[in-house]
Amino acid sequence: MPRFTESQWETLQATYRDWWAGALRRPIVPVVTLKEGQARHRPPAPLLTQETCADFSFSPQQLIDRMDYELSLCRYPRDSFPYFNMWVFGPGVAAALLGARLDNRTGSVWFFPERKVPIQELTFSYDPDNRWLRRIKAIYREAVARWQGEVIIGMVDLGGVLDILATFLGSQELLLHLYDNPWHVKRLAGEITELWLRFYDEINDILRPCARGYSDWLGVYSESPSYVLQSDFSYMISPEMFREFALGELDSTSQRLHRAFFHLDGVGMLRHLDDLLGLPGIHGIQWVQGDGKPGQDQWPEVYRKITAAGKRVHMNGGLDTLCAVIRQTGSAPLIHHAAITITPQEEYAVLKRLDSISSIAHLEP
Repeated sequence: MPRFTESQWETLQATYRDWWAGALRRPIVPVVTLKEGQARHRPPAPLLTQETCADFSFSPQQLIDRMDYELSLCRYPRDSFPYFNMWVFGPGVAAALLGARLDNRTGSVWFFPERKVPIQELTFSYDPDNRWLRRIKAIYREAVARWQGEVIIGMVDLGGVLDILATFLGSQELLLHLYDNPWHVKRLAGEITELWLRFYDEINDILRPCARGYSDWLGVYSESPSYVLQSDFSYMISPEMFREFALGELDSTSQRLHRAFFHLDGVGMLRHLDDLLGLPGIHGIQWVQGDGKPGQDQWPEVYRKITAAGKRVHMNGGLDTLCAVIRQTGSAPLIHHAAITITPQEEYAVLKRLDSISSIAHLEP
């Protein structure tokens, strides 16, 4: 089991409590140090990843043994915590929970419908015997039994409602259905939303009895259940269509969750940013500019708009990029950088630089 003391838990919870309340006055930058050598004999089971998630020959106990081994190689010197990212079943795994085929033959997970059904005939329902739902729940139960809350197990990447629907209909077909069959699109989006929330609640019910906190694939810590929402399909639609088919669901779902973020992926999503910032249930934005676009420090107008609305920013790019964004926005206390993984040899210099960044951030107005 990874070593994380009671004092470390108290510090972590106090730090994030202040950050969520806007009282921290510095950015959150989780640092994970990979220790050298092996803490013990490595278990034979593979590490659970998108490449290995379809291998049911290993029991949940064996998979947790391997996760525990990997976590035992980590140290958590700043803003970080023992955590396993359950993105390993792919982006939008709710599609598989609703009957889609999970395909990981390329090493990455993709979802495909078992058969194409006309939109007028398509419907979604809860299947307690779904093999992926049973497998995922079994892994969560084993994790809780093994770690008793001493490791934060992230929520699986359930995906966005329209993204899930696009899995079953096809993205181009769904675009046409927005015009030709809007009633059926809304009907199916409503069915998916109801089931999405059921999956979310059922997994949290497993975690809740001994949870010291919650997270998701972003790795942001929260003392109460939270999530990062998304709607990548909305990259292809106008603001008017976004308001008609996506915004209402995001509004209601974000208010059902606690401290929801939104995953804003690609420049085509910027047309929806104002609408998203107007949602009271969205507490932060993860901005991802997309492949081939300027780096994260080249979008000052995006970060200024987000922070001016009082929302938090999740970013990556490293410490130089972090410093640039702090200078651009003057809003260091609203920033959460993705976890940085370092070696023991790098630890002193990285922590010293973060102390310097924190001192400068503390002076920001």
